[in-house]
Amino acid sequence: MPEKKPHLNLIVIGHVDHGKSTLMGRFLYEVGAVDPRIIQQYEEEAKKLGRETWKYAWVLDKLKEERERGLTIDLGFYKFETKKYFFTLIDAPGHRDFVKNMITGASQADAAVLVVSAKEGEFEAGISPAGQTREHVFLAKTMGVDQLMVCINKMDTVNYSKERYEEVKKTLSKLLRMVGYNVKEIAFIPTSAWYGDNVTKKSERTPWYDGPTMLEAFDNFKEPPRPIDKPLRIPIQDVYTIKGVGTVPVGRVETGVLRVGDKVIFNPPKAVGEVKSIETHHTPIQEAVPGDNIGFNVKGVSRDQLRRGDVAGHVDNPPTVAEEFTGRIFVIFHPTAIAAGYTPVLHVHTATTPVTFAELLQKIDPRSGSVAEENPQFIKQGDAAVVKFKPRKLVVIEKYSEIPQLGRFAIRDSGRTIAAGVVLDVKKAEGY
Repeated sequence: MPEKKPHLNLIVIGHVDHGKSTLMGRFLYEVGAVDPRIIQQYEEEAKKLGRETWKYAWVLDKLKEERERGLTIDLGFYKFETKKYFFTLIDAPGHRDFVKNMITGASQADAAVLVVSAKEGEFEAGISPAGQTREHVFLAKTMGVDQLMVCINKMDTVNYSKERYEEVKKTLSKLLRMVGYNVKEIAFIPTSAWYGDNVTKKSERTPWYDGPTMLEAFDNFKEPPRPIDKPLRIPIQDVYTIKGVGTVPVGRVETGVLRVGDKVIFNPPKAVGEVKSIETHHTPIQEAVPGDNIGFNVKGVSRDQLRRGDVAGHVDNPPTVAEEFTGRIFVIFHPTAIAAGYTPVLHVHTATTPVTFAELLQKIDPRSGSVAEENPQFIKQGDAAVVKFKPRKLVVIEKYSEIPQLGRFAIRDSGRTIAAGVVLDVKKAEGY
């Protein structure tokens, strides 16, 4: 049997309309992950509507619809292989709940593709304070996505201009550096989703570019460490009742190892059961390790005891349930100012709950990391701060220093991401 390729979870990020769906659809088609007959069918449909450029984007959209209609336990959205790796693309890019899914998705991603448009005006809109390019980049970094490739897309709209490419690259590099990415390790690839430039083949239209194609850049990612020696943590994404099997929670193993026969506890509900079977991508396995997307049948736990956002762990080292926690955040967007008492929504792993800013402890200088002010009255967009938070309902949260996968969070309000941060300290809820 051939050696199994390492598996990486991937997200695609960037501003709406910068061509994420078309670019990824094109890529999946070129690497043979999509049946050419399907593309042909979309091409005919798109032609009828006079929207020929849509055919690649539809690949992802159609799959998304199918996934919403079908009840498969396969969390992986779309799979493809490169020479070195096996990738699962998490969530179709560009849809309304994208940032919300990105928060739950990015907390599971090992790498990201950032798509930006080279088109005059479009790039600038994405990178503006209200733009999604900026928001997605901050989020990805906070959510622990440390590896990134950048596709400077729609190069056909700027006549494959090297000057425009350099200008976009320079502006983006500044933003990426500010967030904490090592720009030297990032490929900036000039692409055209529509004409296929530098997607899987080097383009003759960019003779000035000597870097990798998208396909090559995927293989330049490094395999992420798999924390098997940490306590078991599996944030639950969905729970199914399957005829003849029973209760099947579905989620991704973040840390530790789950084996058939293990006794597990789900917190906050304190539901305890025994693992009868585990499967990944419809294949039964005896043990699951970090990075595995799994469904696992648990005896002794009923469907109505569990919900999305609960976390499974071993009974001898149960997931931490927080009464309150201290976090270091960066305020990505806020129209005015945030003071103690503000109650937006906390997103952490797969859980969401209203959360109150109980106390503003410190304002931090985001550039140096040093304390700029103790007990500030308020914080605003662009500030970094240490805050004491009080979740309005019980939620599992871990210290970032101990289990980073469950120690990253985002704060959202009315459909916008307000802040993103990491957990410094947790005060356990009573009885846990």
